[in-house]
Amino acid sequence: MTRILDLDAGLIRRRVAAAGVVGAGGAGFPTHVKLNASAEIYLVNGAECEPLLKVDQQMADEQAEWLIKGLLYGMAATGAAEGIIALKAKYQAAIDRLTPLLPERVRLHILPDIYPAGDEVITIWLATGRRVPPAQLPLSIGVVVSNVQTLINVARAVELEQPVTQRTLTVNGAVRQPLTLSLPLGTPLREALALAGGCTVSNPAFINGGPMMGHLLDDLDEPVTKTTGGLLVLPEDHLLIRRRRQSMDTVLAMARSVCEQCTLCTELCPRHMIGHELPPHLIVRATNYQHIAQPSVLLSALTCSECGICEAYACPVEISPMRLNQALKGRLRAEGARYEGELRAADPMAEYRLLPVSRLISRLELQAFNHKAPMQVTDDAPREVSLPLRQHIGVAAEPCVGVGQTVVAGQCIASIPEGQLGVPLHASIDGQVIEVGISHIRIAASTADTLSQGESPCITPSA
Repeated sequence: MTRILDLDAGLIRRRVAAAGVVGAGGAGFPTHVKLNASAEIYLVNGAECEPLLKVDQQMADEQAEWLIKGLLYGMAATGAAEGIIALKAKYQAAIDRLTPLLPERVRLHILPDIYPAGDEVITIWLATGRRVPPAQLPLSIGVVVSNVQTLINVARAVELEQPVTQRTLTVNGAVRQPLTLSLPLGTPLREALALAGGCTVSNPAFINGGPMMGHLLDDLDEPVTKTTGGLLVLPEDHLLIRRRRQSMDTVLAMARSVCEQCTLCTELCPRHMIGHELPPHLIVRATNYQHIAQPSVLLSALTCSECGICEAYACPVEISPMRLNQALKGRLRAEGARYEGELRAADPMAEYRLLPVSRLISRLELQAFNHKAPMQVTDDAPREVSLPLRQHIGVAAEPCVGVGQTVVAGQCIASIPEGQLGVPLHASIDGQVIEVGISHIRIAASTADTLSQGESPCITPSA
């Protein structure tokens, strides 16, 4: 049976904050702030529904006890009476490993293999039956959500006071040895690619993250961060790469010239299906008529999760309502606009309109690139890391080390000003600080067994 330390909620939050734990699912919200809430249900989002990414499903198997400990600490901090671990039925190894370890008040919820089950709003609906109102947080219905890797980091922070210095990610697609591995933060992604044996195509293009929501990567010197989910390699002429390279002018021209208002983008929009107003087809229509529409229609773009179903699956003429939403969201946020619509009735056909991942993989022409990517341990250490000072939602961390200073892995190198939203940053390798920039700190690996030449003024609180 999993045992946890008998710690009060305040101490749990302080240790999580000191360790620099953020949401590892992509947003990077400081976890200690989330643990400061009061909730009824603490939900583990283990869906990992983006094709080709294989991180959480393997970590839930290999680090099952740490996952459950992290969930229990999360429940203790938030006062949640119930814990739910949501996993897809196909993650059988993780299910088998977790089932005999489940304590009282914690249960598994088995999800269908659909996209976007990893959208926390959809995961909550599937696992609890509760629906998050548009523009609201899960906490508004008594739920807190964290993903698998986040809660493993929480458990290690609480019990070991271990800061976040590594990130587990998948390298998949057109590579010789698809794998999932843990790397020090700040490691250049080109080194992750090298560990996967390099590319198998002569015209590679790269995506940081998943094929649906990841961003095009033009520089493999971009570092691994606390929210890096994967590195995907695809041929330059693959449809996912071509779409990402389309200019906004092209997207707008297509929307104006070929949209037939079939409404499929709206009917298959997951947020719309569960009762959010969000109607992509009307936003496309508004674009065609210089944004003439009911104000709430345009403002509803702010509730788009950018899952990409409208672009990648629904539209028969390859328009991208998602790109239009992104552009509109940028403008509305700059204006300080907010959406305040109410939750509507859910589509009675919602559960039958969920998108099977197998169909999505086929539509995206990813069959040849969807490899198992098993977990592997590597002893290879980067010669140098570049650690961004802002790997989280909130203000950037402020350096508390100087050029020439020797640091050890786990040492605090940047802190957050009192009262500001953010988390501290820690050295991910032993070495010497060679640059303290406005946006990053660079550390060169040291082969010497020497410790810091001076005490860092950045204090990492413990108990």
